Amino acid sequence: MNKKLHTTKYVVSDLISATTAWTLFYIYRKIFIESKIFGNTPLVFDNNYYIGVFAIPIFWMFAYYLTGYYRDIYRKSRLKELWQTFTLSVVGVLIIFFILILDDLINTYKDYYLSLFYLFSLHFFLTYIPRVIITSITVKKLRNRKIGFSTLLVGSNGEAFQTYKEFENQKKSTGNIFIGFINIYDRKNKELEKYIPQLGTFDELDTIIKEQGIEEVIIAIESSEEKEVNRILNKLQRTNAIIKVIPSMFDIVTGVANISALYGSPLIKIPNHLMTAVQENLKRLFDVSASLAAILVLFPVYLATAIAVKFSSKGPIIYAQERIGKDGKPFKIFKFRSMYIGSEKGGPSLSSDGDSRITKIGLIMRKTRLDEIPQFFNVLFGTMSLVGPRPERQFYIDQIIKKAPYYLKLQKVKPGITSWGQVKYGYAENVDEMVERLKFDIVYLQNMSLYADFKILIYTVKTVLQGTGK
Repeated sequence: MNKKLHTTKYVVSDLISATTAWTLFYIYRKIFIESKIFGNTPLVFDNNYYIGVFAIPIFWMFAYYLTGYYRDIYRKSRLKELWQTFTLSVVGVLIIFFILILDDLINTYKDYYLSLFYLFSLHFFLTYIPRVIITSITVKKLRNRKIGFSTLLVGSNGEAFQTYKEFENQKKSTGNIFIGFINIYDRKNKELEKYIPQLGTFDELDTIIKEQGIEEVIIAIESSEEKEVNRILNKLQRTNAIIKVIPSMFDIVTGVANISALYGSPLIKIPNHLMTAVQENLKRLFDVSASLAAILVLFPVYLATAIAVKFSSKGPIIYAQERIGKDGKPFKIFKFRSMYIGSEKGGPSLSSDGDSRITKIGLIMRKTRLDEIPQFFNVLFGTMSLVGPRPERQFYIDQIIKKAPYYLKLQKVKPGITSWGQVKYGYAENVDEMVERLKFDIVYLQNMSLYADFKILIYTVKTVLQGTGK
């Protein structure tokens, strides 16, 4: 499946619909509204039309992006699409009406209501009809197994085989195309191997998902093996695959199981997005705008700090170090150098109070977090966020995982310049302190929101101004 091409279909359709709706509404206003005031006048496409026909589609594209319409392009429900298009059309048309149309000259107030009704009707129907056609064609292809999601089955015994047979025997497919399976106990499943291959061992799970381009993982284990679910989920934290679990009868009775498709088996879908699409996109917009503003406003601070670092000791001004980011991907983090050159000749080593490797300027920078401000460029590049768990080196991650396997949950989000762990705990001096700080970042993940981000940023600014950082 070509996701980019499929997304382009929706984008082009929405652009054409928004442009056409505004053009037809403009013609309606000229012929039926303005003629009542000015009499019969020739239809002329003036500057107001051209400004609108340029700005209005951009407004709608921004609204669709913000609400996450293009995020999960192949898994659309036509009923949800109807409701989403309707509600967004109502809100968007009201915004356009109050900004662009409310000051128009009218004959009676009835013309206001008619304008609002026609603008909404034109935009909604011209947008929804092409969308539902594209979605219906896609759904039909999924149901008929012409296209689908590459799926990995994780299981060990009869439950895995039974799950595979149920999916394959569905009259209308849910779109799952099984590439193979993995046995959590690294033993053979001869019954299942007759139909799909065993792709490797459990320890290779995350690697297999990346190499095979797996989009969905279905966990089908025996009821006696439910204790293994956390081990499996921890292993899957570094992937973007959608995770679904075959529920027990208890899950079904208590309503935990989610019937995402009427034709499919009931499944528990593990959320792979910790924030709503609106919050995720607003967070990214805020990250970019705030980072740009910070870089401009703090330019004199950048300059002064760079000069201070340069004259404090020999070595580069900016220190780049490899860290592990979202989904386990490595990236280069930028900091003002706060240590003497060659401080880690003997291998990775965390700093501590009274650390002789830290320069005098470095001590001041660490207290005020000035060494972190080059990371605003990391935020612009998209490898970091303003707020998120602090990224660590793979050397330390390997040690942390031995004591706290759930650390990998942090890699479901972008790392941040500041975090709840940094605010409440500060820099860690050893692996045990990293594990201790971890609980604050896990709490953040469970309560991720724009409100939480603003609160953490306020505490961070307070720490910087008071110079109380650890």
